[in-house]
Amino acid sequence: MARAPLYSSEPVRREKLLKADSGFLSAILPPGKRAVAITTDNRGANTAGGFILPNDRVDVVRTSRDDSNSKDGSPPVSEILVANVRVLAIGQSIQEKNGEKVVIGETATLELDPKHVEAVTLAQKTSTLSLALRSLQDAGEKSPPSDEGGLTLVRFGVVTKAVKP
Repeated sequence: MARAPLYSSEPVRREKLLKADSGFLSAILPPGKRAVAITTDNRGANTAGGFILPNDRVDVVRTSRDDSNSKDGSPPVSEILVANVRVLAIGQSIQEKNGEKVVIGETATLELDPKHVEAVTLAQKTSTLSLALRSLQDAGEKSPPSDEGGLTLVRFGVVTKAVKP
């Protein structure tokens, strides 16, 4: 299997081919990156309506409710956990609805830095994750998330979210 496109009259080199005993995803994953799969809503409600495809760039948004304030009916809080992440794969299944075959994504495999793997994995267990599709024009930007509307939460002397002025 070819690791990258082969063009006519181009010599076939080992670097362009996958070994038979190696996985495809590990072969296309850049050095120093990790692939992490997250569960998505099968209705597409938290994945841009189902329009996210492999090689798209997304922001991972975490939505959670502060358990200590849940008694007073506080609203959920959301924040961008990781910005500008490449989607490696969308796990899809084909289902039949009203006589038509529909492709539904159930997982999204993301290309993450090792420092973001733990945060995304923990957030998957403790809150809801959504994917926000980025425009092609700003997909190359490495801009940090906006600090507008943020606050600093201090619980037992520990800052859990700090926004710089």
